Amino acid sequence: MNTLLNTTAIAAAFMLSVSAGAAPQADLPARLSGHVRAIASAEHNTGTPAELEKAALYIEATLAAQGYKVRRDEYVFDGHKVRNLEVSIANVQPGKQPERIYIVGAHYDSAPGTPGANDNGSGTAGVLEMARMFKGTVPAPGNELKFVLFVNEEPPYFNGPGMGSRRHAKALKARGMKVEAALILETIGYYSNAKDSQYYPPGISAFYPNQGNFIAVVGTLGSMGLVRRTVSGLRDASTFPAEGLAAPAFVRGVTWSDHTSYNLEGYAAVMITDTATMRYPHYHTSADTPDKLDYASMAEVVKGMSVVVQKMIQ
Repeated sequence: MNTLLNTTAIAAAFMLSVSAGAAPQADLPARLSGHVRAIASAEHNTGTPAELEKAALYIEATLAAQGYKVRRDEYVFDGHKVRNLEVSIANVQPGKQPERIYIVGAHYDSAPGTPGANDNGSGTAGVLEMARMFKGTVPAPGNELKFVLFVNEEPPYFNGPGMGSRRHAKALKARGMKVEAALILETIGYYSNAKDSQYYPPGISAFYPNQGNFIAVVGTLGSMGLVRRTVSGLRDASTFPAEGLAAPAFVRGVTWSDHTSYNLEGYAAVMITDTATMRYPHYHTSADTPDKLDYASMAEVVKGMSVVVQKMIQ
């Protein structure tokens, strides 16, 4: 009972604080839609460098307008100069390293041949809005919260050394940083109440709904604790349906995003997703356009995740 009361109090206090900002929470669906349309109305990756640069500049300008100093992590891979983008809030003594790091991230590039509105304009928009909500928040002493937008998640870089998240995770490990949790927003914009609108890897379907109207928290067995913690937090914070899956890495889809980069360095990490290809009919096609997304449901996911993160960093 005390845990429930504490969770409710934290959620209520945080939602009140973000509602008191410059933009009311009622505007969140429209704000998310605006970000997706700005970032993901055209294909944007190293095959279309001008559009990739346009997306990166929009992200930088949005974060700067929120009051952040944006850190560019530029690198060259396969002849292409690209960059991750990062902002953070911290409560760390000058000259000291953070004792605990929490990451909220998403990739901002699209797959070849698609504008990538859901994959992953939706996740990018979610990170931008969460950054806005947390501006001015003071974490507990020793804690740092990073908001990171990654480049090069999609093919031909997926699961290889050119991924932006692989570079980010390796750099943290090399510096001996303690990452408590990496929460990756990956394809969070499509929901359906239709029967049999949700599919699963073999052997999984008996345990989950057949309607694609929920947000999923997915991780490997090594991140089972974080999966449970995140799902529990979402269910406490919101009535929006949330499901969790912690499974071996060989299960289809479990490693299909930037969270795997952190797992490879020994960090707990999960993917927050609408399950992408197992639900979304326009996955990795030219029809993955901004008009296909459910921004009201996206807003519920973003608000719920904001409460989850607030609980973690305090």
